[in-house]
Amino acid sequence: MSKGDRVTHRGRLVYMNGMFVPETEAKISIYDSALMFGDMVFEMTRSFNKKQFKLREHLERLYASIKYVHIPMTMTIDQMEQACHEVVAKNDPVFEQDDEHRLMINVSRGPLAIYADIFDGKLEPTVVIADFPLKWTVAGMGKLFDTGINAVIPSQRAIPAHLLEPKVKNRSRIHYMMANIEVSNLPGDNNWALLLDPDGFIAEGTGDNFFIVTDGTIVTPEPRNILRGISRGYIFELAKQLKLPCVERNIEPYDVTTSDEAFMTGTPFCLLPVTKLNGVPIGDGGMGDVTRRLLARWSENVGVDIPAQIKQWNQRSASRTSDGSTPYRFKR
Repeated sequence: MSKGDRVTHRGRLVYMNGMFVPETEAKISIYDSALMFGDMVFEMTRSFNKKQFKLREHLERLYASIKYVHIPMTMTIDQMEQACHEVVAKNDPVFEQDDEHRLMINVSRGPLAIYADIFDGKLEPTVVIADFPLKWTVAGMGKLFDTGINAVIPSQRAIPAHLLEPKVKNRSRIHYMMANIEVSNLPGDNNWALLLDPDGFIAEGTGDNFFIVTDGTIVTPEPRNILRGISRGYIFELAKQLKLPCVERNIEPYDVTTSDEAFMTGTPFCLLPVTKLNGVPIGDGGMGDVTRRLLARWSENVGVDIPAQIKQWNQRSASRTSDGSTPYRFKR
């Protein structure tokens, strides 16, 4: 972390159940259901030119998750949206001029009832909205726009909807972590996990959605056993703008290997090419034409050259370390 980042760190504020507290003082009880059961739903957003991108859609998914897991929320979605904007406004003065805001919105059921005496009987959901520079999350990713990702299928499978609903964005994600650990032990630094569902079909990455392109048609897995990403949904909008067919259907590893191109989508990086599957080149082994067109239109729509912005952050952060390494660690 650079000296400049240490300075801004002292000034950032976090929303905690109606109050704004310094980031270092934002704490959740050891008796919170989030810690006891992993019982927490969340969303993470990003901005372009300091303006939040699809915040309302993220919040709509958050409130769908809240409803599904029966968290007794009294805070309305409009109040939540206003709180998000307040967090951004309070923190922007301590952000660097070219920073983007990365909101992390966590909602748990709150402290468990058996510990009510500790809280004088007042039990309520825990709502936390944090805000930090997006550049942390995309550390070292700029080169992937050029080299592409090697998608690796780990032994860990996606959890199907009949066991744990993946369309609820929840913090019970140890299966993602185990997949990441397995893949991280392989040679190379561009390996990303790509999970299969129990039927052997491609499901999703550990924080990103997957697409292939075959004969000009964009294909993404059926939304049964995946988190339906906001960025995933935006690909359908971009495809419509570019008059490209985009469909949902089951995808097997064979389909990926024989496709013309592939890519992953996620909120922080938007879109990255996948150029290999288990080390085997996809198409010509580079970013495909459809992927390039989608990324260019996305950049045009938001008024930001997405790859250039991330590469610039990466170059600057590398120059601030004595050994040229990236000072941040990306966890999807």
